[in-house]
Amino acid sequence: MATATPTTAPPTAPATGRTGGRWIDDWRPEDPAFWNATGRRVARRNLFFSVFSEHIGFSIWSLWSVMVLFLPEPVFGIDPAGKFLLTTLPTALGAFVRLPYTFAVARFGGRNWTIVSAALLLVPTIATAVVLEPGVSFTTLLVVSCLAGVGGGNFASSMTNINAFYPQHLKGWALGLNAGGGNLGVPVIQLIGLLVLATAGAEHPRLVLLVYIPFIVVAAVGAALLMDNLRTASNQPRAIRDALREPHTWIMSLLYIGTFGSFIGFGFAFGQVLQNQFTQDFATPLAAASLTWLGPLLGSLIRPLGGSLADRFGGARITSWNFVAMAVGAGVVLTASREESLPLFLVGFVLLFVFSGIGNGSTYKMIPAIFRAKAMDEVAAGTESAVADRRALRLSGALIGIAGAVGAFGGVLVNLALRQSFLSTGSGEGAYLAFIAFYAVCVAVTWAVYLRPGNRLAGV
Repeated sequence: MATATPTTAPPTAPATGRTGGRWIDDWRPEDPAFWNATGRRVARRNLFFSVFSEHIGFSIWSLWSVMVLFLPEPVFGIDPAGKFLLTTLPTALGAFVRLPYTFAVARFGGRNWTIVSAALLLVPTIATAVVLEPGVSFTTLLVVSCLAGVGGGNFASSMTNINAFYPQHLKGWALGLNAGGGNLGVPVIQLIGLLVLATAGAEHPRLVLLVYIPFIVVAAVGAALLMDNLRTASNQPRAIRDALREPHTWIMSLLYIGTFGSFIGFGFAFGQVLQNQFTQDFATPLAAASLTWLGPLLGSLIRPLGGSLADRFGGARITSWNFVAMAVGAGVVLTASREESLPLFLVGFVLLFVFSGIGNGSTYKMIPAIFRAKAMDEVAAGTESAVADRRALRLSGALIGIAGAVGAFGGVLVNLALRQSFLSTGSGEGAYLAFIAFYAVCVAVTWAVYLRPGNRLAGV
């Protein structure tokens, strides 16, 4: 297999400070001849290994949504509020590291950083295996659970990297597939946890960890052997500062709190919500684990559909209607909670997972489309096309990282809202009302900024 595409054009960025690795200098995905002859094959190879590495990263990030099921209160002395904290902290750290992970792609290259980010997953996996036993202090568990947050960073670097590989008309599909395959890491580790609980029992959480160690090694080695770095995605000065000054950065981050924040927050908390809301039906960890994987699985599988629908109908239109559907889903959950109806409760949460998955795909399609539209305006005003395109790629890559980080903090807010609601009232109804209100705000913002008649960004 060739290690780099033949260079037919000057590098779009200097290679100062970068040595080694598989670097591609000439990358023109918007050129049909280049894409059909070379680009598609290289992009698909990189997409495959990006998905695999991100998938393992999501599994490790959501590790403690499974580990808390192996911590019976009589043995470990950790109450439900403490368990919510154990799942909240890795969510927070995962959100925080998404920013440096995003810009690591520009600094070190997508392939090179995938190797490093995959190898780092060994740290929380091995640390958890070492300390997780009866008698361990709650403080130690909090520290070790934080380490799992490094898995959350993989998403940002992976999405930024894949965004640079694909042409505009395929970005929704490619980003949706990349993210959806990564999101599948949440239900997969929950299914593995269920299998361990059903066979070996709650006394053997280390079996879950032992499953993942060889896959982490495969992800790092596969990236080293078969992925590439793009020079066009490297050396982007001041990207974060420019993106932070861009109003669309904060608008898209708000929308992504509603979609991805909901997905990851519910994914981490769903098992505990079931145990607290319907104690009589989910008295054992095995009973809760038997259902926790379903919502994240459906939400992950449907994310590429959200990207494809956005490619066809426009990301803003799909996103707007999607938030309406999420508000309906939260309303079903609220009604089921008040009526103490477990079947209706499960239906409502499944709806939330499904529509959060669709929204994840449609919002990420909007990001490159927004800057593509702005680039076309710049070209119409006299800017060279290549300059405008490079600026659009730089800002969209930065925004993907920032929105990913802020959106992940939405998962922290979901867990904190549920924790506070159960502490204050013994149910999650206060949190469900807050979710409905927030989704309504997202509908209004999407319409006002991207769908209002006469808006020059109405097609994004």
